Amino acid sequence: MATTTSEAPPAGTDGGETKLPINVLADRVLVQVGQAEGERRSRAGILIPATAQVSRRLTWAVAVAVGPHVRSVKVGDNVLFNPEDRFEVEVQGDEYVILRERDVHAVAATRFDGGTGLYL
Repeated sequence: MATTTSEAPPAGTDGGETKLPINVLADRVLVQVGQAEGERRSRAGILIPATAQVSRRLTWAVAVAVGPHVRSVKVGDNVLFNPEDRFEVEVQGDEYVILRERDVHAVAATRFDGGTGLYL
């Protein structure tokens, strides 16, 4: 069972001195999405503004903690998920996302020696 390095305030307080470690339960994965890149470029070099909406675009994030029943994801892996299937949480000013393992579409990690032949 992996725990995060972040700690949450105890229930019923306003974020006082005492902090508690966070354990992710069951088949949940706690991920941290990278900062918004803003403008980006397509492979052809076309500039895409940050305000452009891309429908049904999946998102990459880094797994920060995993529950004891998660089999395919380890801490530090990059995971691909649908941004609509998520629950956001803020811990000490940092934004995290809680996912179910079944909501993860792909995992990118150095420990895989096979795969699709695609690389990040």
